[in-house]
Amino acid sequence: MSTAQLAAGAPVPAVDRTVVGENLSLPLFRALSGTLAGHPYLKVVVDRAEGTWHVLDTAAHPFHVDYVATRILGMDLAELDASLDEFNASVYMDPGRRFLLGVLSLHTDEDAEGRERTFLVLETTEADTMHAELLEYFHAFVRERVDARLPLLLKPANHGQEEELVAVSEQRVPRILSHELFGTRTRTPLNTGEATGRLRCFGSVEEYEAAAAGLGWSDIVAMPCLPDDVQRVAGFVNTAPITPLSHTNVLASGWGIPNAIVRDLPEIAERDGLDGAWVRYRVQDDDVTLERLEHAPELEAPVWHQQRIRLEPPLLEDAPVLALHRLRSADRDRYGTKAANLGELHHVLDSRSADLTAFHGRPRPPRENLYGHLAARLGLNGPSSDELRAAATSFVAGTVEAPDGVALPFSLQHRFLTSVPALQQGLGKLKMALELEATDVLDPLCLQIQQLIRNAPMPESVAHEIVRAFPGPLAAGDRLVVRSSSNAEDLPGFSAAGVYDSVTTARGTDELLDAVRQVWASLLSPRSVRLRHQVGISLDDTYMGVIIQVYVPAALGGVLVTCNPTRREDFRNVYLNCSAGSPEQVVEGAVLPHQYLYNTVEGGGRTVALGSPIEGQPDGMRSRLADLSLTGRLLQSHFSAPDVDAPLDIEWLLTDQGDFRLVQIRPYAL
Repeated sequence: MSTAQLAAGAPVPAVDRTVVGENLSLPLFRALSGTLAGHPYLKVVVDRAEGTWHVLDTAAHPFHVDYVATRILGMDLAELDASLDEFNASVYMDPGRRFLLGVLSLHTDEDAEGRERTFLVLETTEADTMHAELLEYFHAFVRERVDARLPLLLKPANHGQEEELVAVSEQRVPRILSHELFGTRTRTPLNTGEATGRLRCFGSVEEYEAAAAGLGWSDIVAMPCLPDDVQRVAGFVNTAPITPLSHTNVLASGWGIPNAIVRDLPEIAERDGLDGAWVRYRVQDDDVTLERLEHAPELEAPVWHQQRIRLEPPLLEDAPVLALHRLRSADRDRYGTKAANLGELHHVLDSRSADLTAFHGRPRPPRENLYGHLAARLGLNGPSSDELRAAATSFVAGTVEAPDGVALPFSLQHRFLTSVPALQQGLGKLKMALELEATDVLDPLCLQIQQLIRNAPMPESVAHEIVRAFPGPLAAGDRLVVRSSSNAEDLPGFSAAGVYDSVTTARGTDELLDAVRQVWASLLSPRSVRLRHQVGISLDDTYMGVIIQVYVPAALGGVLVTCNPTRREDFRNVYLNCSAGSPEQVVEGAVLPHQYLYNTVEGGGRTVALGSPIEGQPDGMRSRLADLSLTGRLLQSHFSAPDVDAPLDIEWLLTDQGDFRLVQIRPYAL
């Protein structure tokens, strides 16, 4: 989609080389094209009324609609700004439209015999709703006017176009899907940024662990798949595919360090001797580079102290074990952020009083707001503000549910810790070591304290409060899930993704109490203590609440973030990952999931990658995932307030009964 105001401020070259009505040779293509994600591309406009096409000079015309409005229809930019959404609808959604807008890109790969082949790809914007007849016409029109020696493949821009083309022969319209075109990309940005450091390449987790003690803040770690407990360094490089929603990329985003998939790094590192060399590593939206430096640069130590995270003092007076639905966000100082957010979700779904339209109410120049788009998505025509709010809350409540369970307060952990003198002594030594920056004794102290927590007897009064919270499931031998809910996780700037423990297989009283102690102990792991210390979170201020739930089997599970992680300026799309089974498989990287982008403004979605499964989700499920994505966007208005543009990270599952359940909501660090 275009933004005319941006185009108005862009410098226009002295010579505009746009051509009208001419056939497109390969030299002309290259002369007019720009580069996107490493591929030459240019924009085309087919005028059905005139029976001709316009091949745009990319440097002169960054937006299709600006060109159509000003150069063909004689409008000025002010007129276009005033009716931009209506104009976009006329060129992207009207089934009888005059103009067909697309992009031609040039690609090279290998055929089945290993020979290089060059081909063209034609696609529309992701919000375009062309039906099958228009898609076939568009492809045939362009096919007649480009170099006949080059294959021309149509790439459906969204799931709707894929479904439209099902009935069209691939002989008539040869095509390629997005995940087929980009699924084998050599380099894929995950988190943008730049770092200068020493490149350290590892072939396995075992190799990394053997060298981890010698790694520092100036190292850039490269390996097929980084472990979730990777320490804080200057940058990450993955030499095998992962998803942007993996724990390690969440860490990279929170730490503000570059991260990318660079499949050819092992060959390049061996050829150029990069392992152990100093490099400048840049990850941009459409490019990833590693430049070897001849000499070790002078680097200043990272100023992590400027990223200090301040916590409200935890409330440690006795508090009851409460059902999640009785909590609100303000209870995070007693029960932890995760439990408080789930309690707030219950309130939003049950009360239906929250304003879930605030994100769509923000100005998106030249638009005053996106209320009209939201109304269309909810099936409304010209609603009042109250009607739109009511429809949004009803849509969310009808799409997802909140999980049941109970939350243990910080006071139970505090009573347990103060009941064991050896634990008090160990914690005192740990505080002293942190104050003196005695890093050589941190790990042994943390491990000793963890061992004490796991094995110390639990005071009878504490054990009684835990057990009586779940009498029915314990008596029945139900499988229980025991999860962390610290006040030092799920925070803006400190997600602590993958840092604390969860236990998903507890049965009976003894296993439940052991699982609670294990979650408590994870608060004192060497890694968690170091990470909190680096951002200024005091050990005295950190406590662990616990969530206990009955295990719910999942037919499908995953994560969505209410942004496009690889294009931060994109306010339309949310990124959704899913795979069969629980969401833990996705966030822990156990499987490479299906990856989708869903447009929460104009609607529609597209497949980014299929991951480990061979086939994607069926059409009906993809439609439901679109509703789930819009729900995430609407919840952002409430959970990110007052900065409703701040994205959320949401874990979800689909129960065996076919219901979507949200199991975690937290800020997503950009």
